Amino acid sequence: MTKNSFYWSTEREPHHDRRKQIMKEFPEVKKLFGIDKSLKFKTVLLVIAQLSIPILIKDFHWAIQLLTLLIVGATISHALFLAIHEITHDLAFKKRTPNNWLAIFANLPIIFPYAMAFRIYHQEHHWHQGKDGVDMDIPAEQEALIFRGYFGKLIWLVNQILFYALRPVILSPKKPTNWIIINAVVQIAFVIGYFLLFGWFPLLFLLLGIVISGGLHPIAGHFISEHYVVKEGQETYSYYGIYNKLTFNVGYHNEHHDFPNIPGSRLPKLKKIAASHYDHLYAHKSWSKLLFRFVLDQNMTLFNRFKRTV
Repeated sequence: MTKNSFYWSTEREPHHDRRKQIMKEFPEVKKLFGIDKSLKFKTVLLVIAQLSIPILIKDFHWAIQLLTLLIVGATISHALFLAIHEITHDLAFKKRTPNNWLAIFANLPIIFPYAMAFRIYHQEHHWHQGKDGVDMDIPAEQEALIFRGYFGKLIWLVNQILFYALRPVILSPKKPTNWIIINAVVQIAFVIGYFLLFGWFPLLFLLLGIVISGGLHPIAGHFISEHYVVKEGQETYSYYGIYNKLTFNVGYHNEHHDFPNIPGSRLPKLKKIAASHYDHLYAHKSWSKLLFRFVLDQNMTLFNRFKRTV
């Protein structure tokens, strides 16, 4: 039977208690806390690559351009989303200001200024996971009611990056901070300069990379895998497959929510140390298969999320 309402919980999100228990049993996990010194270098390389590729191939045959966009451009685009996710947790530098500047730099190939607003909404997602009206990672009820059935879910899936971007702005608008304004000014100046220097093709390449990477691209399966319920009673899910190598280990999502101050590069070590807390949990084996399941399984809808009032 198709689900027509959210899962509701009267308990605190599961990560708080598990974190306390792991810290009690395995105090050595504290050694995993702190920044990842390589994160800033990886981020800079990704930005340089993404901005350079469309310039280098703009005179190539359209088929080569398309393949490059699908295989390389969209993948790097999503990797940059997840680099910003890591930086949002202040995992590149010890102090917040250089992390903010790095996130703004990583934002450049993504066209739209979102990094500093994402920081605010993503912190609320961690602090108030599932809280009704606060956690903007959860679809709105009207959204879930409209995009139903095979065709409706497919349309939503193709455009899910748009829903993730617009939902917080519409349902929980924030007063612009100085950093949000700086992010917008830098991004607008960059887009204008990039266009004047290199023309329309590189901008179109970057824009399409965003759309593809956040829609049916295999890596976009992590949006569904993280918190959509596929096993009754379990709220957060991990994935331990090969795509983690391209996504800063975002697939280790139970581990990440338990310890957001541990960089993705060290989350496999956390899982190994605290295996008794993770091995029994359901984990996804394939993001690609999950995308197909989401569309075709009538038991999976946008309502397959936990909400809470506490």
